Amino acid sequence: MTGAVHIVGAGLAGLSTAVRLAGRGWAVHLYEAARFAGGRCRTFHDPRLNRDIDNGNHLVLSGNTSARRYLAAIGAEGKMRIEGEAAFPFFDAADGARWRVSMNQGRIPWWVVSPSRRVPGTGIWDYVRAGRLAFAKPGQTVAEVIPDRGPLWARFWEPMTWAVLNTTPDQATALLLWRVLAETFAKGGRECRPMLAPKGLGSALVDPAVAHLEAHGTQIAFEHALKAVTQTDDRAIELVFANGHTVPLGPDDRVVIALPPTRLKSALPWIMPPDDACAILNAHFLVDDPALAQAPPIIGLVNAETHWIFVKGDIVSLTVSAADKMGLMGEAPDDLAPRLWAETARALKLTTQPHAWRINKERRATFDQSPGGVAKRPQPRTRLQNLFLAGDATDTGLPATIEGAIRSGERAAGLVL
Repeated sequence: MTGAVHIVGAGLAGLSTAVRLAGRGWAVHLYEAARFAGGRCRTFHDPRLNRDIDNGNHLVLSGNTSARRYLAAIGAEGKMRIEGEAAFPFFDAADGARWRVSMNQGRIPWWVVSPSRRVPGTGIWDYVRAGRLAFAKPGQTVAEVIPDRGPLWARFWEPMTWAVLNTTPDQATALLLWRVLAETFAKGGRECRPMLAPKGLGSALVDPAVAHLEAHGTQIAFEHALKAVTQTDDRAIELVFANGHTVPLGPDDRVVIALPPTRLKSALPWIMPPDDACAILNAHFLVDDPALAQAPPIIGLVNAETHWIFVKGDIVSLTVSAADKMGLMGEAPDDLAPRLWAETARALKLTTQPHAWRINKERRATFDQSPGGVAKRPQPRTRLQNLFLAGDATDTGLPATIEGAIRSGERAAGLVL
């Protein structure tokens, strides 16, 4: 092969692209605007907590085939622990009810027959009627496709929509939710087991990828924010970075731009991606409480501001999806922390106060996953013959998830190949 591949963006989409191409023998050049790789999926040391924490909580499931191929490629399969069963505990902050959705391993969902394994207050026909999600049409929202507003809605579909699509069911695209379920829940519990990173997502998904690329001769040029792409009628001929560095492109060179929508539009004004001002709020608490040893690694909350809680040793991390729509992004951390902790303590049956805490507000966490936003997702192939796109906002058919980001890199690499 001749030429090189220039990849702009060292988030999971860019890393996925680079790993696949470097493994095929391509000369890969990787550029990143920040001082670190990983983008919105990284682990850092927080001095207030004196612990390594993830900047956000992401759930990977055993049915995420792209993520598992990526882990195998970078030699990091042992960095994530696959739970033995697909079991998801929940807590209702309104009435204190607790339950656990516990799936059987095979494809036939026998678990919905057992009252002890399904959402309380629901019957088999509630799940049968929910199958209409598989026939959702483009442009339909989750609320339109699933009109029932009983216990299954409040205790499963609504929290699932918030978690997967980072927006409210009346705005969330039903097809995106179905495609996630089709690759996980619809295949049975074996494909729905949580995959956890005990030492952080960065140590599992980012650091091994960087080491893998370095072993293949790829170095990341940090603090290289793409400013513009010089082009002829049908080819990119030069990359222009904000630090003054320019990279002329040879006749056989390829380019993959793996940037979030706002930065993509800035560098390539002729591409009109969806808006990406959809926020997520995460809170991290340092806790010393004996009851924490009995807490599940993940628990979902309903009728609460908190949506999901992740227990990682003595760090309790919680996620509030669509925090902008909930009106929380403008609140002061000192006001938020006690309120969120009160919900968390009840859910986990903790009686002590945290030693320290940190609030992270990610204002551009995901792209707009409403039908209008989804319709704007760009294709990976562009009008320039040698320039391709990656990133979870491209048209992967999946939502803005780790799986979507990694799969977008696979698709971009496939076009280069």
